[in-house]
Amino acid sequence: MSETLKQRIKSSLEAEVRAEVSAFAAMLAEEAGARAVLFYGSNLRTGSLEGVLDFYVLLPGPQAERIWPRVSYREWQHGGETLRAKIATMSLRQFASAATGESRDTTIWTRFVQPSALVFAQDNDARGKVLEATGAAAETAARFAAALGPKEGKAEDFWRALFQATYRAEFRVEKPGREDSILSVNAAHFDGLLPLAWSAQGIGFERRGETLAPELKDQLRREILRMWRSRERIGKALNILRLAKATTTFDGAARYGAWKLERHTGIALEVTPFREKHPLLAMPGAAWELWRARRDQR
Repeated sequence: MSETLKQRIKSSLEAEVRAEVSAFAAMLAEEAGARAVLFYGSNLRTGSLEGVLDFYVLLPGPQAERIWPRVSYREWQHGGETLRAKIATMSLRQFASAATGESRDTTIWTRFVQPSALVFAQDNDARGKVLEATGAAAETAARFAAALGPKEGKAEDFWRALFQATYRAEFRVEKPGREDSILSVNAAHFDGLLPLAWSAQGIGFERRGETLAPELKDQLRREILRMWRSRERIGKALNILRLAKATTTFDGAARYGAWKLERHTGIALEVTPFREKHPLLAMPGAAWELWRARRDQR
């Protein structure tokens, strides 16, 4: 990673967050024995505590589970209010490896080319490793964008092509124009990032005003596209496998579902110990209770 890109990423990771977010991250890190915690998502941008806070908790040592990350939901009473968080947990080592793009997984570098804040680091070594990984995510994303995007265009044209391709590969259901929303609300973050990430890995480009034209030799372009196709082929299956795993390992799934339901419908379902422990088995009974509650609302 070039020094210029390093300073750019470092500044992004040092984004100011609310004290409540830092406290939540520190609590999660202490419980898990984490090396680092990243905060991301819309609440990072808005500074709001409403909805669900998004954290990545990065652990020491090798990756324990082959299908990662492990996802959980947590509610925490702090400062007189209820904070809610969705937590993804994996090893820092696996996180750093995935960010390089060498594996067929696309989720880490796609997510962390977008803004995130390092809200907890165990020590300077952990801080440095997260910085390197986040920089690698930017370089990986920019490299694929150079091949997946147009021969020439504005930076947002390349990012738009990249995000559209990753949505298809990851079997994600996104509203049309989701990529435009990401680019517009994070305009300051993406401004100038693409040419910086290209330069950091030796990808030359021509610049004419706002128009960029990456100088990819045909052989390199074919190689990047070949790598992309292999990731595209496995992406849907991998994400379906992760979703299937989440149905049995999503800690707090019943509470998360009940909160989402009440937020969108105003109907509060009781989260019983049975529903907490066996969310799939409890689903028919919960659906019946929901049907009766909606009938009574009419």
